[in-house]
This record gives sequence, C-alpha cells and structure tokens, in this order.
Amino acid sequence: MDLLSIVGIIIGAASIILGNSLGGGSLSFLFNVHAFIIVIGGTLGATLLQFPPKVVWQSIKIFRWILWPEQINLKKQIKKVVDWSALARKEGLLGLEGVVEKEQDPFAVKGLHLLVDGNEPEVIVGCLEVEISTREAMDFQAANVYNAMGGYAPTIGILGAVIGLIQVMQNLANPELLGTGIATAFVATIYGVGFANLFFLPVANKLKNQVRIISSSREMMMEGIRSIAEGENPRNIELKLSGYLLEK
Repeated sequence: MDLLSIVGIIIGAASIILGNSLGGGSLSFLFNVHAFIIVIGGTLGATLLQFPPKVVWQSIKIFRWILWPEQINLKKQIKKVVDWSALARKEGLLGLEGVVEKEQDPFAVKGLHLLVDGNEPEVIVGCLEVEISTREAMDFQAANVYNAMGGYAPTIGILGAVIGLIQVMQNLANPELLGTGIATAFVATIYGVGFANLFFLPVANKLKNQVRIISSSREMMMEGIRSIAEGENPRNIELKLSGYLLEK
C-alpha cells in the first residue's frame, strides 16, 4: 500500500478543516448536499461526455494504483533476464521453453515466445514496441479522465455559485431562504476548486507517473530479450540493463 497517498489526502483535508476552524468557522459550513450534487454530478457528467466507455472503465481499473501501485522490482527483473541469457547460451533458445511455462508476466511470456520461435531481434522488438505503446496510450488516456475532472470541477463550482446567487435573488423577500442560497454559492466554489486541486489533478499525475514506471520496466524487458536474441554475453546484458535502475 502507498502510505504517502493516504498521508497526502489526510494532510490536504485536515488543512482545510483546521484552517476553517481556526478562522472561527463551523465544520458544518463545509457540508452542503446541494453544492456537492452540482459539482460532483456536473463534473462526472461532463467527463463521461468527453471520453468513450472503454477509457472510462480503464480509469476505474487503474484507480487502485493510487493506494496499491503495480509492484515492479527492476533488480529481480534484470536477474531474471540474465538467467535467461545464461540458459540460452548453455542450451540454446529452445531451452527457454520451460521458462515460458513458469513465467507469470504476460508481456515477458510474449517476448519469450517470440524468442523461442527464432524470430529476428528486429521482429521481436517491433512486436513488443507495439504492445508497449498501445498499453501506454490507453493508460495515459485513462489517467487523463481525472485530469479532465480536475479541469471541469472549478468551472462547475462557479456554475453552482451562480445558481446559489440566483436563488438568493429570487428569495430576497424571504430572508429565511437566503442562507441556503448563499451557502450553496460559496460552498460550491470551494468544492470545485478543492476537489480539483486536492484530489483529481494529483490523482491524474500520480497515475501518469505509474504508467511511465510500467512502460520503463517493459522497455527494459524488451531490451533484455532483444539482447538474448542477438546472443550477447550475460554479463554485458546485466551491465546494460543496470542503466534502468534509479538507485545507485
């Protein structure tokens, strides 16, 4: 679990609540069902209009990466590729058939199948690059769903504020109804700006960062498989792939 995401959400929400309390405001002022429906409902509706169902569904699937990101251990992946290369030099490419049956990563399995079938390195790279770029494009589109929500939310918040002010103007003769309209007007703006900058935009950027990490690990795997196909020395492959490690 990514504890930093939880800490960020807690700090962001707590800062707003604490700041409001220190300024003499009541916590109940920040809760308004009318404003919430306007901002969240309007933002969701605009977003669903912008994106096709496939992208929206993918955005829901990858949302879990905020708390449970894909576990990628580049050191273990490099060791695995080096072991494959040593086995291929010892027993030939057909010796990797047993590895294919045990491997759980679908991307690695695809690359190994291409390798065992005796394809040229250029063919292997071409096939794997298509999968990397396609997956990356889809996941980036999915992350952009939250980016779009972060763009729509403040504008919908302003719309909610205008609606609240209209209610105020229509009920000038009924002072007891003015409070509801004014509360909706200001709280809707808070919701729009708050959800956009404390949730939607950070979520979008964090998901995009995770997409880049996954793509980088797949590129490393592709480079390793290509090197095996070219018959490179396992030690050279290990040195080459170590360049993908961020830590020294």
